[in-house]
Amino acid sequence: MKYRRFGKTNFNASEVSLGTWQLGSKWGDPFSEKDAQETLEAAYDAGVNFFDTADVYQDGASQRALAKFIKGKEDKVFVSTKVGRRLDPHVASGYNAKNIRGFVEDCLTNLDVDALDNVLLHCPPTQVYYEPEVFFTMDQLKKEGKIKNYGVSVEKVEEAMKALDYDISSVEIIYNMFRLRPADNFFKMAQEKDVGIIARVPLASGLLSGKYTLKTTFGKNDHRTTNRHGEEFDAGETFSGVDYATGVKAAEELKERLGTADKLAPMALRYILMSDAVSTVIPGASKPEQITRNVAAADLPVFTAKQMDIVRDVYNKYIKNPVQYKW
Repeated sequence: MKYRRFGKTNFNASEVSLGTWQLGSKWGDPFSEKDAQETLEAAYDAGVNFFDTADVYQDGASQRALAKFIKGKEDKVFVSTKVGRRLDPHVASGYNAKNIRGFVEDCLTNLDVDALDNVLLHCPPTQVYYEPEVFFTMDQLKKEGKIKNYGVSVEKVEEAMKALDYDISSVEIIYNMFRLRPADNFFKMAQEKDVGIIARVPLASGLLSGKYTLKTTFGKNDHRTTNRHGEEFDAGETFSGVDYATGVKAAEELKERLGTADKLAPMALRYILMSDAVSTVIPGASKPEQITRNVAAADLPVFTAKQMDIVRDVYNKYIKNPVQYKW
């Protein structure tokens, strides 16, 4: 495993880390504490020291599993947690000082720590970025010692750029072979302000595993079944906003032209790490064996200029319109 400085936090984060949306559970399935602990142990043994979670993941079970796991390792690991998506309805007015403080206190309890390493506002509505009181509340929580760092998880590049107006330490953003726009301008802006970048949805909800076909089906409670058109949350969260059939076709062309056969997933992760602005990438895993596949990406050879051109060409051919113009 290789490590990268996580912006102004100065923490050296594992290049390939762990996103815990699926921890201890496949989409829509019951939570398994045993699977969760075994997955966390496998990740840590492989050199992973950065864990991304949220208060809404498995209704707090993800955080509580992490709390159990990190006991005695607090100075060796970094836990970034998101807050806000528990709001129902999820509207800008819900991001007020009272609610934010309540979310932070709940996270402190769930993670069983005195201070949170990093708190990200969890994809708040765009209006929130134009309400400085929200970020001043985070500043105050930092002064009080309840949080050490804070930032945002965003849907749109414009939101990420606006967030740089505040004293944030990190931005979590969708960036993958099907979502190239963050690298055009935002990454440079973030580097200039020493803001760490967490690359999320790195495999476009599995499309970039290269294993899906037009006949592939997903569970009835899986967001890849229920949110293809944004029925539950932003459509960009599912398949990175790419039309499923188009994504399957684009993934097949990437496999053919990159010569990856069944190894598109680690190549997709390695592609993300080609940008030195990215601090860490957070693929998910619900079982220990998936960790091995993920972390292997850090040891793959760098992309050649020709390979980089292939990715951009496939993106321009299949994905750019309309994805680039929406997110």
